[in-house]
Amino acid sequence: MVAVALVTGANKGIGFEIARQLAGQGITAIVGARDEERGRAAAERLGLPYVRLDVTDAESVGAAAKWIEQEYGTLDILINNAGIMIPDGPPSRSTAAEARQVYETNVFGVIEVTNAMLPLLRRSPAGRIVNVSSERGSIGGSLDQGHPLWPRLNLAYCSSKAALNMITASYAKELWDTPIKVNAVDPGWVKTDINHNEGIKTPEEGAAPIVAMALLDADGPTATFVRHEGPLPW
Repeated sequence: MVAVALVTGANKGIGFEIARQLAGQGITAIVGARDEERGRAAAERLGLPYVRLDVTDAESVGAAAKWIEQEYGTLDILINNAGIMIPDGPPSRSTAAEARQVYETNVFGVIEVTNAMLPLLRRSPAGRIVNVSSERGSIGGSLDQGHPLWPRLNLAYCSSKAALNMITASYAKELWDTPIKVNAVDPGWVKTDINHNEGIKTPEEGAAPIVAMALLDADGPTATFVRHEGPLPW
């Protein structure tokens, strides 16, 4: 039986590449995207199914879950990839409105999608949830004055990824005694629209560790925060 995956924010960048690599493993990777025109175009390029999915819209998320149930009956892999970043400078110049906008996608959107898809994931013999996080969400790493990221300040984005890491741990704890594994992955500094293509890794390189965690076998870990090079400090 062919495994089924859902990738949010899959019409471009890392999400597009995640879907492509999963498809290369024989998986039916559903391209989830809020922009129907771009989403359908991306799915067509990949030869994969598309579902409209705006993670900030509960009605859209619920409709996507219903469609997946009707079409496939189950879901084996959920990749919470959709994310945004607003350059906000020093925390003292950040605004609550900016933080709310970022959290709607990076935090609340993940909860909305995960809860909607969990009943389908529970039907899978080996469900996998991978949350696309960032090293910039590591509280321990952020306080290392010798780290290259020390000068970078972005309250909304960094705190949203720290929150996502705790969300990852929370779901992993709830699902600890089930076959479902929940992990957070940092793709690294990837050239994407979110950073105006200033990254050093390609989307292909960034997607690789995410796909690896999506394909964990039964002996694989849960409740981890990792990147290609290995574990990251929470």
